[in-house]
Amino acid sequence: MIITGGAGLLGLNWGYYLPDSYTPILGLHSRQIRPKGIDAQSLSLDSTERFLADIDGLDPALVIHTAGLTSIEGCEKDPALARHVNVELARHVCEACKKLQIPMVHISTDNLFDGTTPMVDESHPVNPVNMYGKTKAEAEQEILDSYGDVIIVRTNFFGWGPAYKPSFSDTIIGTLRDEGKLSLFDDVFYTPILMSDLIRATQDLLDQGHRGVFHIVGDKRLSKYDFGNRVAEIFGLDSSRIGAGRLKDMSNLASRPYDMSMSNKKTCTLLKRPIGNIAEQLGRLKTQENSELTRNIHEVDSLR
Repeated sequence: MIITGGAGLLGLNWGYYLPDSYTPILGLHSRQIRPKGIDAQSLSLDSTERFLADIDGLDPALVIHTAGLTSIEGCEKDPALARHVNVELARHVCEACKKLQIPMVHISTDNLFDGTTPMVDESHPVNPVNMYGKTKAEAEQEILDSYGDVIIVRTNFFGWGPAYKPSFSDTIIGTLRDEGKLSLFDDVFYTPILMSDLIRATQDLLDQGHRGVFHIVGDKRLSKYDFGNRVAEIFGLDSSRIGAGRLKDMSNLASRPYDMSMSNKKTCTLLKRPIGNIAEQLGRLKTQENSELTRNIHEVDSLR
């Protein structure tokens, strides 16, 4: 299995939390790493032909496409780069998978909607309010129009990351442990999921033969402020250091949806199990902290 964006937060976790039935190869691009126990090599996604040439001889059974430009401000500042990374590279990966006749998993986002409707399902029309969401929506459509053996994952995740790429939960835990203060939006809502649970649910959908668009998220609609307080509670940290901020007061930021919450009912129904209890997932996050897998993730250094 090839994981593009292998040095990124999700790509790195996918490599470590992958079921034993798969052998991961982390595809690296601008950032070079040497993860313990996982093969990692540079792969070009700049054209279908170059990607196919780079993976020639690897004989992948599957490609997980996690590479992307996720900075909302970065996408607004450079729309051409956003479209190149989020749309064109995804197209090249999709065309390669189609030529090889292997499945593709494309990681999308919860930034596809205008934020006026809570807990949207997969049938809800997309209406992104920023360039990041627009390019991710365009990539989804191109992939769906081009190839049928695809799972598109709309999600928003948390978990343990390397020092060069901390997650949202890493930032909360690290700041509170250092006795710092945080301001988290209490008017922005989402449905976060633990990365290891996201990976397991996606792999289960693949193994069961499901294809199409899936919301693989948590059960609970939370504000960013609520999430921070729940993290503090589970980890025994001082929640009084978390202040409530308001997105509506942040005139210097690019447009963002106020409500990114999505329903995971379709995914849970197909898998015949729940996937996103936030209390249980935060408990697993705490348990994972001292695990060998998390130590491996924390020890990954960026070589450049």
